[in-house]
Formats: sequence, structure tokens, C-alpha cells
Amino acid sequence: MTTSSTRYADPDANPYVEAPPTDFDPVADLSEDEAAEQAALLRAAVREHDHRYYVAADPLVSDEAYDRLFARLRDLEDAFDLPTEDSPTRRVGGEPLDELETVAHVAPMRSIENDTDAEAVREFDERVRGGLADAAESGDLSAFDPDDLAYVCEPKFDGLSIEVVYEDGAYVCAATRGDGREGDDVTEQVRTIGSVPARLRGDDHPDRLAVRGEVYMPRDAFEAYNEALIERGEEPFANPRNAAAGTLRQLDPAVVAERPLDVFFFDVLAWEAGDGGPERPARHRDALDAFESLGLRRNDRVEIVDDVEAAIDYRDEILAARDDLNYAVDGVVIKVDAQAHREALGSTSRAPRWAFAHKFPPRTATTAVEGVTVQVGRTGRLTPVAELDPVDVGGVTVARATLHNPAEIEALGVNVGDRVRIYRAGDVIPYVPEVVEKRSEGTYAFPDACPVCGAAVERDGPLAFCTGGLGCPAQLERAVEHWARRDALDVEGLGPERVEQLREAGLVESLPDLYDLTAAELAELEGWGETSAANLIAELDATRDPPLDDFLAGLGIPDVGATTARALAAHFETLDALLDADEAALREIDDVGPEVAGSIRAFFDREENRAAIEGLRERGVDPEPFETDAGDGPADALDGLTFVFTGSLSVPRSEAQAHVEAHGASATSSVSGNTDYLVAGESPGRSKRDDADAEGVPVVDEDDFAALLADRGVDWPPTDD
Repeated sequence: MTTSSTRYADPDANPYVEAPPTDFDPVADLSEDEAAEQAALLRAAVREHDHRYYVAADPLVSDEAYDRLFARLRDLEDAFDLPTEDSPTRRVGGEPLDELETVAHVAPMRSIENDTDAEAVREFDERVRGGLADAAESGDLSAFDPDDLAYVCEPKFDGLSIEVVYEDGAYVCAATRGDGREGDDVTEQVRTIGSVPARLRGDDHPDRLAVRGEVYMPRDAFEAYNEALIERGEEPFANPRNAAAGTLRQLDPAVVAERPLDVFFFDVLAWEAGDGGPERPARHRDALDAFESLGLRRNDRVEIVDDVEAAIDYRDEILAARDDLNYAVDGVVIKVDAQAHREALGSTSRAPRWAFAHKFPPRTATTAVEGVTVQVGRTGRLTPVAELDPVDVGGVTVARATLHNPAEIEALGVNVGDRVRIYRAGDVIPYVPEVVEKRSEGTYAFPDACPVCGAAVERDGPLAFCTGGLGCPAQLERAVEHWARRDALDVEGLGPERVEQLREAGLVESLPDLYDLTAAELAELEGWGETSAANLIAELDATRDPPLDDFLAGLGIPDVGATTARALAAHFETLDALLDADEAALREIDDVGPEVAGSIRAFFDREENRAAIEGLRERGVDPEPFETDAGDGPADALDGLTFVFTGSLSVPRSEAQAHVEAHGASATSSVSGNTDYLVAGESPGRSKRDDADAEGVPVVDEDDFAALLADRGVDWPPTDD
């Protein structure tokens, strides 16, 4: 049993840990002191429940009880404006980011030498023993007894390596491995992962701790997530590693929070004890035990061995068990256990001399291509899939493999009838790396027309797209779902299942058809009642006069998210002005480069898309002209100025951008020669500061920014009125 001193919350002192009450008095009945006291108890309890659920896999309460505790904490924080810096409520995701900044690592994150051959592992062991003997002889190591050498063996996770830093026990930042010296700042994204504690457990922790971990998506969660993507007509991820990497690089932390990521921590990068803090453990095995007591999730398949042959046996055991693991592995890592031995061995510029990865062989097989199916995604992207003579690949029967895109087909020279190699290597979606026997004439001819709607297919580099746009049935369901998203028109009640039901019932064959729906038609469908039907009609009616930026975001224009949609709306002000804009006019917007301008223009030039827009307008869905409300100063006070924001400000960056735009300025996401000021809050990104230095753009902190605005009669921070 974990003692109360190493728990986030003592059940004897905190009523929300074991059998918690979930019937709360109204928030309005509490004083500020009462709210702060209850919130403190709830934060501690929720941290304990998070640890028991995500790390210990031993939950104390039901999901329903947890949800009520979490909701109560969020309500208290919102109602009383309580600080939330390390609160569990931050896990739901913060403000979307403009880009991933580059940050330096606390300590180098080196790669590891690897090989699939057991003989290479034995040679590694010889180098280790020889190196330690030499270090003892030269005095760099006090002594070396070969019998004292031990290795720690761990699964080699096939995910995305990250650095996570804690100071005074609090989560501070996280970064991807990058080039080993610096990586992408993914602090807000990693904050949303349930197994990454916002605070370390207990009071006995180093002043500063940097740990290395691997972000991954569990196999069962990955398969469920891919199924949901396929049901929505979107392209599934090829494998759990791609899913984890693609998710972690999302600019919107709320998106990351919705995806099932997890993490294992497996090494210390930096350990600064401070005054009275625990010293760094002398052995790696003890560091892993410390991780467990600090609340950092470690893997349970770690073993300590005394010789290299046992390490090789461990690799064979994990290889045999790999299909039963709920995470992807591509080998094992063998590490010297003693910290003194590690320091004596040192590292090369690329890799530590005290670690070696014994990799698994790739999974391959050969079979015949019996056909090619072309799938159509939400954006119209066409993906060719090889239909195969079923073959066993590493214990899994494979009947389909992705061919990626037309350029890949041409590079392979593959056609129906050819024998091909299938490469799986733990991937859920196998692919074809080569043709091993040519049995056909020529190469598969990629279709010139969309297999679903018959519209022309256009090539964009290696990719191919259906030009049917909003008129293509394969894209329709995804377009409707996109229209209803919270960051677009925000229509509740239009989830994937209901959109599919409406299309199959013949009620929605184009986006404008949504506004022809009647409550009576909906009430006749299975699973609908008069109330749910009336609610959806009311939701749709409420979107008939949408803000221009929401309307543009809802159309699903390639490369146009909420930020770019707002920039377009602010610049052109009316839909008609935007529809008539050529590429040169579009490129006047700082956030719109040549490719994005071409993508926007191509979208509006397609007959099907123009017809959908006109159909919406005919049904009374006509976006309002974009207007700014200066509120606390002249609307043109900042006219002609362009700002870029980086780091944490006293208000969300999106609010800062909207504030300066309301007073006539432009707010862009990247620094260029047109930028007038880079406003740097706390923990600013290095890349934007470097760009500012290169372009000669002044960098101001928030106080200087407030003074600059005050000189022009504009208040900072923004006021509600």
C-alpha cells in the first residue's frame, strides 16, 4: 500500500479520494475562501485519481464519479478565477498554437547504436568490459570488478522520444528529440497526456528533473481510433508510431487531448538535487524505482541481467511476446546499470557507449497483387490500396496494403498480377516496398476520374485529388461534419453517425440540403424523436447569419483553418470580395503564401464548390461582413502595424491577436520583413526570436507592448467591454 506521504492526496484528510461525495452545493453559495479550499482538495484528489488510472492501472472511483469531481473543479476555477497553472483541468488543452517553436534540450538526447545480429551485442559487451578496465587502470574509475557489471534490459518502444522537465516538482516543459540538441516545444501537447503528471508525487524530489520518455498510442486505442477515422471517410494512420508523432505535432492541444496517447519514462537526462533533495540514484534500476515513487510511469517488462547472454535471451523473449504487448516495440535496449560505469564509458558525439539496441528483424512476405482499390478521403485525396492474395506476415494475415499515392505506384512500377514484397514491421497497415517478380505488362494506370463521383482527378506533386469538392458523395459526409465542428459553425447534434444516416436516407446530398431539413422528416428516422429533431433544426437556424470567418472555416478549404479564415475575413471583409480575389490579392495577407493562395483560389474556382456556396446563400445562410469592435480605443489606432506574438502572455494569444486587429493592426503567426514588432511573453520560442533578429524586427516584452498601445490610446490588457 502506498503511504499517504507519497500520494497526491491522503484519503484520511481528503474526502474526494475514496468513496467521494459528488452532490455539491451550488457554486454561487460558496465564499472565495471556501471555493479555494475545496478546489485545492479536488486538485489533489484528481491528481491521485489520474495516477491510479493512467499509471497504476488501479482506479479508485468510477468514471462517472471522476467526471463529476473534475467538472466541479473546473466550475470552481471558472467561477472564482482560481489559478490553474498546474491544475488537472489544463489537460483538456489550452489555446491553439501558431507553430511549434524550437527549444534547446536540458541535456543531449543521443541516439543508440543498434543491430539485429546477436554477435553485435556480444561485441558491445566486450567494448564495455574493455572500456571499464581501461578506465580503472587510468584512474577514471576507482576500480572495476567484471562480476559487478550488470545490464538493465528494456523494450525499445516504437513511438516518439521526448524530454520532460520538472522544477520544484512541477511540470515545466516538454520537447521532441529533434536533432538531439534541440527539438520542437510540445509543452502544451504533452500536458494533455494523462500519464504525464502535472506535479511529481510526494515531497521528496529533486529541485530539477529532466527525464526521457516515449510517447506512444496503445494498440487497442490505435485500432479503435483508426476505425473511427475510416468510418468518417478519413485516411487512417499507417501505424501507432505515425499516429503518436502526428498527434503530438498538432498545433491545437485540445486535439491532442482527444486522442489516446500514453507515455513510458525510461531514463534520467538531468537530476539536480538542490538543498536537501534526494541525490541521483547510483544505478539505473534505482532511478526507475524512483520514477515509480514520483508518479512517472515506467514499463513493467524491465529486467536486470548479469551477462550478455541473458540480455540476448531477454531480446528473444520480448520478440516472442511482441504481438501480445499493447504497445509497438522494434527491439530491446541493453543499458549498463551503474551510473559510475556509465560516466566512465562516456559517449561519442552521436551515441552513449553504455547502451545498445538489439533490434528485431523486419516482418516481410511476398504475395501477388490481385487488384487495386482507390479510396477517397475528406479532402478529396485519392489513396490507392493493393488488394492481395492473403499472406501471413509475422503471424498476421494481410490481404491489403497501401500504395500511398500515384507517384509511389510509378516508382514501384507495380501492376495487377505482380508479385510484391509486403513490409509490416509491426505496422497495422502494411505497405509495398518493392516488386519482386514482374508478371504484368506496364504499370497500373491511375484513374483520371474520381471512382465515386466521376469528377476529374488532379495531380498535386505525388498526390492525386478528386475535383468534385462539395459535390462528391465520398467527401460530403466529411464536409458536413467539418461544417458542424466547434471551430466552424458549431452545430450540435451532427456527429458522424447522424450525418451518415441523413445521407443514406437521401435527405442530405449536398451541404445546402442541411437547411432544407424539417423536424417532421427527422422525427421519422430511427433514433430520432420530436425533441432531438427540433433541436437540430434550431441549431441549424442559428447558423443562418454566421460570422464570415466561421463560414470560411466551415467550408473546409484546404490549408485554411480558423486562424487563416479569420485573417481572410479581416482582410476582405465580405464573402463576395473574397470570391473575386485573385492569387495576388490573397498573397497580400501575411499568413497566406503562394501555395495556400493557389489552394484557396482553386477551391473557389471549382464549379461544385461555388454551387454549394450559392446554394447555402439561397437558403438564407449568408455570412455577415467582418466587423471589428474596438471598444476601448480608436478602431484605426494601430492601422498599418503588424504584430507577431510568442510565449505566454497575460491573456491567450488568440485574444491578443483579436485585440490588435480590432484596432486596425495585422496579427500574423510568423515573422517576416513586414513585421513591425515581435511581442515576447514568458518562455518565448527561439525560432521567432531568431527570425526577428535576422529581419531586424524589434522584440518587446508585454510591458513595452502595453506602453506602445497606451501611446496610441489602446488599453492593455483587453477589457470585457
